[in-house]
Amino acid sequence: MNFSPLFWPIELKGNKISILDETLLPHEIRYIEAHDYKEACIAIKDMKTRAVGQVILVFYTFLLTLQQNKDTRDILPVLTTIAEALNATRPTLSFKSLTDMVLGWAQKGIPLEKAITGFLEALKQSRIAQAQEAAQLLADGDTILTHCNISGQMPLIADLAKEQNKHVKFFATETRPYLQGSRLTAWELQAAGFDVTIISDNMVAQVMHEGKVTKVLVGADHLAQNGDIANKVGTFQIAILAKHFNIPFYVLCPPASGTPAGKDIKIEIRPDTELLEYQGIKLAAKNAKGYYPGFDVTPHELITKHIYIKLKDR
Repeated sequence: MNFSPLFWPIELKGNKISILDETLLPHEIRYIEAHDYKEACIAIKDMKTRAVGQVILVFYTFLLTLQQNKDTRDILPVLTTIAEALNATRPTLSFKSLTDMVLGWAQKGIPLEKAITGFLEALKQSRIAQAQEAAQLLADGDTILTHCNISGQMPLIADLAKEQNKHVKFFATETRPYLQGSRLTAWELQAAGFDVTIISDNMVAQVMHEGKVTKVLVGADHLAQNGDIANKVGTFQIAILAKHFNIPFYVLCPPASGTPAGKDIKIEIRPDTELLEYQGIKLAAKNAKGYYPGFDVTPHELITKHIYIKLKDR
């Protein structure tokens, strides 16, 4: 099975964490390093890695801390400090259930290194199983619209579908303002040899009206208990359009959080500079103001099927 670099973009190498810098893609493949939890938190806040990369980074941050504190008798206060720092980085993509899991293992006296590495391996296998389930939903000749980036899942799904003699094509929204669709999704699909066409976010209705899309497949950063999801801003309007044009709308979901419903999910407001300029180039009029909610909430009734990632140990 061939994996995109985005499928598992983080590695623990000795006394540092190696992080694929997704902000430089597709023009440059470069790995940056985090030497402690503070640098890991900065990498998360600055979107150097995102989505599942941030989840993996949370666990590797704990592993690195364990290595750096081998002689510390009471490790729980150290881990609690790190958990609080990680939890504060992204309000919508909540890490609290993950950090609580690690703290719970520590409180129960479970060997942490073994528990964390075991969980990460289970996560990897669960992502593969999730991709296999998604591939089963596709038909030969499908054209799939996707929004943002699902951390290496889309080329894996297409590859698994190909093994089933199902050949699929893609439309990827460019996903303004961070351009994850054009920079990441289109790059990894093209690198894997799949047909992908980039459209701007405001072309979705027209492309669906022309009958060019047969299915929509997106990810989710947050799943509420009632099935509502939070994903990259723009997902909600695509779901509405899919409903209007009677196009199946599938979502690759993380495990549900403790949040009751979508209205209870805190939406992260990103710095307006990310909207008004790109890589130091100003895109808007001088002194113009911007508003950038990084996510929106799609109600469960607009979702045809949730494709869950199934983790046994949570």
